[in-house]
Amino acid sequence: MLLALSLVALGAALRLPDRLHFARGVPRSAAYTQLIAIQRSRANNATPTALLAGQWVQITGYWLLAGQGLWAAAAAAAGIAVSFRHLQEISHHAVHGVLARTRRTNVLLAEVFAHHPLALVPVPVRRRRHVIDHHPRATLAADPNLAELDQAGLRPGVSRRRFLLALVHPLTPSGIRTTCTTLVFNLYGKPVRAAAALAVPGAAYLTGGWTAAVAGVLIPRLLLYPLLAWWSLLAEHTWFDAEHRTGTPAEVEAGRCLRLYPQSRLLAAVAAATWLPYGDLHHYAHSAHPALRWNYLPALERHLPPPHATPAALLLGPHSVARRHHNALTALHRTGAAAR
Repeated sequence: MLLALSLVALGAALRLPDRLHFARGVPRSAAYTQLIAIQRSRANNATPTALLAGQWVQITGYWLLAGQGLWAAAAAAAGIAVSFRHLQEISHHAVHGVLARTRRTNVLLAEVFAHHPLALVPVPVRRRRHVIDHHPRATLAADPNLAELDQAGLRPGVSRRRFLLALVHPLTPSGIRTTCTTLVFNLYGKPVRAAAALAVPGAAYLTGGWTAAVAGVLIPRLLLYPLLAWWSLLAEHTWFDAEHRTGTPAEVEAGRCLRLYPQSRLLAAVAAATWLPYGDLHHYAHSAHPALRWNYLPALERHLPPPHATPAALLLGPHSVARRHHNALTALHRTGAAAR
């Protein structure tokens, strides 16, 4: 137990230099031009490497913890799911080319520490889908994320039961099948990627036995991490009732982005530490200026006019993301029925 907790603490310590290096002396509120100048002056390859390595040191600690009983295994599964989610978001900034100093290092770090072990698509593929296909077309018909939401059942006329299932889609049989099919597709015919992905449960087994392999890899990778990533997707945009506007990037994104927990520092802090990490809580600021690292998004967000949608919760309550999406889909269905 002591070794497991020591590794978790060591992993957290390895992540600190990157945060301290990039965030020191940053104004509380600042314009994009000022923040991007600070970011470029501090770009390096060493602290991002330590940041990503720290995630895997923590994961190793959780693998050791998993063998300490049922509750420890449950805590390890949750902790590793969060770590996988962190790896996804850190590599997201590498896809945008702002994690490390050089483009080559960005790709290398993303592939080695996230895309290969988590069996994600190659970085160039993700870059095309996200940077080219999604960012300029967010919430529009050509946005690939809308097809993903539609596949999960989020479409006009959806029944209440189907809508509720869609909110936890990765835990449903259809969602699990999609996750497994995607993993097979990402690895089939790619021996290096397959070997790297299979090495993860192998390393977990060697570290903490079968409990670590199941609670430390299979459950987080197939169930918990996909759920956290899905909730993140739901909370990014006003997918079904976006205000399509013209103007500056901030003016355009203000009409189609969400900002969760604007009045609750506690809920915002919990989300930023778990399922909306590394700037994902500030998706509006990121959408307006994708070339900015996560360290500077809070300062940029305070400088920008607020987005139009600021829900107080994700799933529950009249001012939640879920209620907004359901109302928007219902309105679209009524509009379509009236037009017919």
